Amino acid sequence: MEFDPKTPQFLTSDPSSFASVSADDRWPVIITGAIDDLARTVNTVTDEEKAREGKSIIEKLGTLKYELQHDRQLSPLDDDGESDIASYNEELKQRGNPKWHDAPWLYSECYLYRRMETFFFRSKHWKGYDVFARQKMSTFKSSRPAVLELAARYRELAHEAESGKGHDGMSAEQIEEAEKLLFTEMCEICLWGNATDLSLLTSLTYEDIQKLQGSQARQASQKNIIVNDLEAAFNVMQKARVEKKDGDRRVDIVLDNSGFELFVDLILAGYLLSAGLATTVVLHPKRLPWFVSDVTPRDFSDLLNSMVDPQAFYTAPDDTGKTYPALSAKEVEDVQFLFQQWSEFHQDGKLIVRPHSFWTTQGCYWRMPHVAPELFEDLKESELVLFKGDLNYRKLVNDAQWDPTTPFTTAIGPMGPKSGIRVLAFRTCKADVVVGLPAGEDEKLRQLPGGGGSESRKWAWTGKWAVVSFSDGKV
Repeated sequence: MEFDPKTPQFLTSDPSSFASVSADDRWPVIITGAIDDLARTVNTVTDEEKAREGKSIIEKLGTLKYELQHDRQLSPLDDDGESDIASYNEELKQRGNPKWHDAPWLYSECYLYRRMETFFFRSKHWKGYDVFARQKMSTFKSSRPAVLELAARYRELAHEAESGKGHDGMSAEQIEEAEKLLFTEMCEICLWGNATDLSLLTSLTYEDIQKLQGSQARQASQKNIIVNDLEAAFNVMQKARVEKKDGDRRVDIVLDNSGFELFVDLILAGYLLSAGLATTVVLHPKRLPWFVSDVTPRDFSDLLNSMVDPQAFYTAPDDTGKTYPALSAKEVEDVQFLFQQWSEFHQDGKLIVRPHSFWTTQGCYWRMPHVAPELFEDLKESELVLFKGDLNYRKLVNDAQWDPTTPFTTAIGPMGPKSGIRVLAFRTCKADVVVGLPAGEDEKLRQLPGGGGSESRKWAWTGKWAVVSFSDGKV
């Protein structure tokens, strides 16, 4: 806490904030979903000892839900042998052992998922079990139309790049402008992939997911990017490509959600490598199940495995017995083209998966230079570090009650100017905190239907609006 900014954080006790909505409405649903998932698995277990232990974890999840709904104090985490427990408990003590409904939102939400994980870490038979895995892959299957659309589009672009046809008869300036437009398209695909966040959208139907994805939805949402620093990000990458033509040019992506969002993250990574804007892309997943749908290393392999035989994956009946039409031969080839390319990048050391324990700590990224200095120094080696999604954004700015006109470079503190790190944040807004807005923009958005008016910043809760914020810490 000593390294955090002094600006107060959002609290679960603030009825005008999404923090209160999360504690009251979202978290009990998430815990209930975890209980249901584990119960479903336990019912298939034949080993009596494992089944008993699974039922014991279900009881612990039930106790956690009871404490949350009855506003008990957050209790110290049980030691599960992992190095972060002491830090969680020390901070809990420093914060005065708050109750669930009067606690800093960022800390208490991280605590929630970390406490759930202690139940599994401390078990004999359930270590590594992910209560969200089934839900993650089901949602990715529901993303079929958007996956097929993007796979076809990407394959077409890759063939154009290989043949050089796309730049026939163009001047150097025209080629750069065309590349900038393509970079923008790829980044916007990656940005809006964040709309499918399972920790928020707990009752999505197959049809709802399809409406959130696809080119028409993205085009309609372009006007909703209220801060857009993509051009500045492209310019530094283009400059690096020229100045370090034969050198290593690394891009890091601090991942957010698995499933469709991880798919579009890989689309972007593949594009950066194919276009020569990067020579290496390092992906940073979480090391444990986190905020329902965040990427773990296993999610990365699950996604690739689903693409080995897309016909089988996308036509298999779901839990209700509903069947799905077969993919065309071209659709199968498009998906398998991506699988082949990504696999080759991974095997060649150009696409690297690198988890780190810091990403599931309870604090903001202002702490990184002090509590994870080796990670901070490593990120300086990157040309650009892309932070995906709402939680990464909240952690960059400490989920603090900044004035919305506060510059992004100010709000990210030690990650900002002169840090040696170029930060690019892709975020569809699903929490109150927002910075870098022009004067009057927040007030204007509040006056829209459902915008919150003078009472709250509800416009920033829904994922309808987005920000793309850049800080060049290498200047």
